Amino acid sequence: MDKSWMHSDRRSKAYEFGVEAFLNFAVKNLLTTTHIRCPCVKCVNLKLFGVGIIRDHVYFNGIDQSYKNWTFHGEPWEATTNASRNVEEDDGHSRYSFVSEEIDMDDNDFGDFGSDPYEFANVIGDGDQPVYPGCRKYTKLSALVKLYNLKAKHGMSDVCFTELLILQGDLLPEGNTIPTSMYEAKKTLCALGLSYEKMHACPNDCILYRKEYEDSTNCPTCGISRWKEGKDSILKEGVPAKVVWYFPPIPRFKRMFQSHETAKSLTWHAARKSIDGQMSHPADSPSWKLLDDKWPEFGNEPRNLRLALSSDGFNPHSSLSSRYSCWPVILVTYNLPPWLCMKRKFMMLTLLISGPKQPENDIDVYLEPLIDDLKSLWDGIRGVYDAHNGEYFTLRAALMWTINDFPAYGNLSGCVVKGYKACPICGDDTPSHRLKNGHKICYIGHRIIHIGGNVQLLMGNLNMAYLPSH
Repeated sequence: MDKSWMHSDRRSKAYEFGVEAFLNFAVKNLLTTTHIRCPCVKCVNLKLFGVGIIRDHVYFNGIDQSYKNWTFHGEPWEATTNASRNVEEDDGHSRYSFVSEEIDMDDNDFGDFGSDPYEFANVIGDGDQPVYPGCRKYTKLSALVKLYNLKAKHGMSDVCFTELLILQGDLLPEGNTIPTSMYEAKKTLCALGLSYEKMHACPNDCILYRKEYEDSTNCPTCGISRWKEGKDSILKEGVPAKVVWYFPPIPRFKRMFQSHETAKSLTWHAARKSIDGQMSHPADSPSWKLLDDKWPEFGNEPRNLRLALSSDGFNPHSSLSSRYSCWPVILVTYNLPPWLCMKRKFMMLTLLISGPKQPENDIDVYLEPLIDDLKSLWDGIRGVYDAHNGEYFTLRAALMWTINDFPAYGNLSGCVVKGYKACPICGDDTPSHRLKNGHKICYIGHRIIHIGGNVQLLMGNLNMAYLPSH
């Protein structure tokens, strides 16, 4: 489709015909006339409007000329070369100078551009391209990653980050490769597998609005509305009452094997030899060896992943008076050597459960998408490229442990962790006594020594009284 009109004078007939052709193209592909992303230089595909408002915006503000592939309006995405990184100006002002509102953008808007390892290799090729001719310290990719880290660290809005990119492009010498918009930056970073899914949830932790409930507007269990209720008690349709962020782990596991050094480190546990007989790595544990013995076809492939799941609640606000509780769910890969497996970059955030209250025993509702992916990993993901060996293989993974404190252990495992039978080891034989005046449960003689395993269990809970054993 001819897009030369985007560079024409906005008063010309070519621009007028081009705008109408673009709107007809968008309506034909999106099958809607009221919820279309506006490509003007002020909205930059971040806001949804009707056809009439978009037409006015494109005439008054001009169209974003960096929007070369109309992916938001039904055009299939294809790789394009960035011919010029210079910011085009209109009447002496940047074409983004009118942007002043903070707007959210979903990473999934750009799709999955990294399913092919060769396509991923092309993106990594940006790591060899200097950020401007003659620069030896930063490449295009490293500069973009550092800038994006600043955005995340200081909470920059998308429009603020766009203006920062434009300023960087103006400050650097001509021929620099800094992206000139948030759209171009996310298009590059999305190929690294950094996308996420926003799922709506019932405020009472009954269900996630996915699969058979995807189009429901009320919870089938408690009947409460899916949408947020305003101060005037009017439902804000389209605004979810509760949101869960899910970061799919499978694409990121694939990315790990597409790095030569990381793929080599993921098989470190098979090449090492324990010479002192001590447990210096989880590979020396009985659980690891039990998994290998029970499923030998799994244990014979050193590239199969052994995972641990960790979760706990925390208050993201600085005010200690707030009782808001947010729950992250993190996967740890134990194939890596001990000096890498607990590094921040290898601790994989998979779920972020928003508050304000903790999910408690209903956390299994939020774990559904992660469990589905873990089941798929156990069955095997075919066509994973191993950059170290230069071959494709079937990737499998097993969840071996959970890492949590005692109350969270009860939520994740379903065990009773308070009351008269609070010990998961003793069960019905837990030595417990309720204080007559204190109205608390105490555990006299609660230290239990397991002679065979040489394990000492010290029961403790914030709601329990700590008394010395007799």
